[in-house]
Amino acid sequence: MSSTNNTILHVNDLCTHFPVPKKSYFEKQQTVKAVNGVSFALNEGETLAVVGESGCGKTTLGLTVMKLLEPTSGQIYFRDQNITDYSRKQMRPLRSDIQMIFQDPYASLDPRYTVEEIIAEPIRAQKVLKSEKEILLRVLELMDECGLERSYLNRYPHEFSGGQRQRIGIARALSVEPRLIICDEPVSALDVSIQSQILNLLQRVKKRYKLSLLFISHDLSVVHYVSERIAVMYLGKIVEMGDRDSVFARPRHPYTRALFSSVPKISGEKGERIRLEGDMPSPVNPPSGCSFHTRCPIAADRCSKEAPELREVEQGHSVSCFFSS
Repeated sequence: MSSTNNTILHVNDLCTHFPVPKKSYFEKQQTVKAVNGVSFALNEGETLAVVGESGCGKTTLGLTVMKLLEPTSGQIYFRDQNITDYSRKQMRPLRSDIQMIFQDPYASLDPRYTVEEIIAEPIRAQKVLKSEKEILLRVLELMDECGLERSYLNRYPHEFSGGQRQRIGIARALSVEPRLIICDEPVSALDVSIQSQILNLLQRVKKRYKLSLLFISHDLSVVHYVSERIAVMYLGKIVEMGDRDSVFARPRHPYTRALFSSVPKISGEKGERIRLEGDMPSPVNPPSGCSFHTRCPIAADRCSKEAPELREVEQGHSVSCFFSS
């Protein structure tokens, strides 16, 4: 493992595969290669955005890093500690350091719990505070921090809007003072008018609590707003990674260029829409060689036979394409 002193998370050649249920005894066992050889490092206080179209493996990557899914192979290091093979019992003490904000604020909160119980549950589970008075004060402090009125303390999730529920989810994640938060599409289920409020809240608490964020999203405007670095995923692999400004100003991979060209342009801006032929191949049977070659407008014979490695083309900017420089 190679990492620097300020690296909080290091993922090396991570794979998460799922067996497909067989329809008959004689049928050959097939496997969904949801995450298929992903490597990256996340630094202290940094936001790394993972972006790509639906089905590319972003959420599976986040759940695997969180150890809610078991990796098939590869390594996960958290603060230089190899947690790849940790059991649920071994992970329990680390849950105060690694938290997650889920995509669906309607499904991620227990409808039987009040706001107080939801936010206090991780504090009690991790025994961060001992007395009930201290726990209540901490809950109230987090409600203030996340823009929730104290009068909501004894209300239930069904009494709130989507934005308010996501604020409760953020308060819950912050309750044990984590070092790393994995944000899985935290604003995609919200109205556009509410999204900016939640994003501003995340930016504010990130700065106050000195958090590192692994931010999963398909929305490029959101990614541009929150991230310092970007990793572009396609069919279970990272095909491009670099500083936000570098990737947005000069995307190197053909898939990244096509993805970015789909963003609506401000009137007067030039930019031709790149349309990809066909659909993303199935992760059960990914193409040989470069996983993107079946849809790539510049693919050559070599691309169907060899898989390009993620290589650095300029400082801090890497791409897996034979024809990018």
